[in-house]
Amino acid sequence: MKRMIYRAQWKEGQEEAGLSRMADTASAQARLDSGEIMTIAAFKWLQHIFIYYECVQDEIVPEVMFGAIDAYLEDWPGKVVKRKWMPMVDVFHFNEPVSYEHWLRKEPVERRVGRVAHLKPEMIPSYIYYHYQLQEERAFLGDKYEMIALHDNLMFGYQEFPQVIEQPLAPPRLTTSGTPENWNDSRMDLHFQPWADGHLYFKPIEAIFTLYSGAPLKNLPFHP
Repeated sequence: MKRMIYRAQWKEGQEEAGLSRMADTASAQARLDSGEIMTIAAFKWLQHIFIYYECVQDEIVPEVMFGAIDAYLEDWPGKVVKRKWMPMVDVFHFNEPVSYEHWLRKEPVERRVGRVAHLKPEMIPSYIYYHYQLQEERAFLGDKYEMIALHDNLMFGYQEFPQVIEQPLAPPRLTTSGTPENWNDSRMDLHFQPWADGHLYFKPIEAIFTLYSGAPLKNLPFHP
C-alpha cells in the first residue's frame, strides 16, 4: 500500500469552474469501489489544491482520477513534460500500513482534516532531521493516520479524528536514540514561518470531499 499526497494550483480565474468539475467524484469513487484505493480526500486553500489517497496495490497518478480539471490547472516546470500535479514528499508519519487489514479503520472516522504551514527555508533540513529521528526511533506514539508532506517550503498535513494511537507494526529503521527526551528541546517554534497574523504551525483548510471504502479486497494482490 502506498500513501500519496499531491498539490496543484488553479489558473487565475479558473477556481470556481475547476471546483465545480472536481465535485464530480465518480472517477475517484470507482477506484474505491474496485478496491484500488482505500481513502481519498481533497482540500483547498487559496489557489492551491491538495489530495491525499491510499493506493492498495499499484500507484495511481492523479490525472487518472482528475483529468477533467487539467484545463483549469497551472503547469509545473521541472520535467520534459510539464505536470499539473506535483508530488509532495512524506517528511513525517507516526505509522505506516503493513497490510490491508492493518490499515482498515476499526472505528468510524468523524473528521478527515487537511492543514498547511510554511517552514523557514533554511530550517527544512533541521525539521526533517528531527522528525525522521522521532519517526524511526519511536520516541513517542502519535496518530496512526497522520502524515505530513513537503513541497518547496509548504507543508500539508493529513489527519483523522478521533485519533488512533497504537504501536507501529513496521520495524523501525533506526536503532539510535537521538530524539530529545523533551520534544520541546527540538525548538520547532524556530522552524516555522509565522503567518501574517503571527500564528505559528499549521492551520486547517477547507475540504472539497473525503471518501473511504473499507470493503473487502476483492482478491486484488496487496503490496505493502
